[in-house]
Amino acid sequence: MTIALIDNGSIEPAAHLNLRRVAAELAIRRGRPIEAVSWRHSDRIEPSALNGQPAATLRSWLQAKSAEGERDFLFVPFFISAQGAIGSALRHDLENSARELGGFKFDFVAGLAERNAIVPIVVHRIRETIAKESLNRPAVIVVDHGGPSPTSATLRNELARRIGTELGVEAAEVTAASMEGEDHPHNQPLLADALRAALGSGHAVVVAPLFLSPGRHAGPGGDLAVIAREASVSTNDPVRSPPQFHFTELIGTHPLAVEALAASLTAALK
Repeated sequence: MTIALIDNGSIEPAAHLNLRRVAAELAIRRGRPIEAVSWRHSDRIEPSALNGQPAATLRSWLQAKSAEGERDFLFVPFFISAQGAIGSALRHDLENSARELGGFKFDFVAGLAERNAIVPIVVHRIRETIAKESLNRPAVIVVDHGGPSPTSATLRNELARRIGTELGVEAAEVTAASMEGEDHPHNQPLLADALRAALGSGHAVVVAPLFLSPGRHAGPGGDLAVIAREASVSTNDPVRSPPQFHFTELIGTHPLAVEALAASLTAALK
């Protein structure tokens, strides 16, 4: 059996490097090799940005492994949730590859959402930010990417509700929002609107991204940061001090993420 940690993929080196870091930590914990594989996109990263080692993407990786005679794969999902549109599309892709390559078995271990790891990680990230920035009962916005499937929005809303319960009076309010996807009502409110509303009410704001790794969307130069800056400028009242918003660190860089996935692997390999 070949085990791989798999993410959606990104053209940003930092995202694939984080995938490799987590795979290496899981391999140490399990005492067996665990490969880092992106579903798509990451093969466009220059190898020089990845310590000279090209990123592995799913289709070509499966072809190489099948040529070596491997017919049994176990995937560790490095997603917020392997359910919804992304999970269905990934499984469909794997089924197609199995047919094309003469057949193989594959399965997934339980992911972060199924292990109930996301809420404690995000709550810890929010508390870190509150302490670091010396904030008093900020508004909190829990933001996901947004997409056509209501399944992801349902998860986002449930996570935000549970995060709010855990924080209690530490936060003035906790709102769920999406980065984009205004064509689908389940993505409302969008981050820009939620941030303008919170800043307009005079709160400092903590934005907690439901993202695992830095990349095109998350991180200092990502789309989330651009949206937040633009919303902040449009809300700024020159009579008052500039509005405050602060991003938490990401989920996939937290030690609990590795612990949860290691526990999933242990359960699957018994």
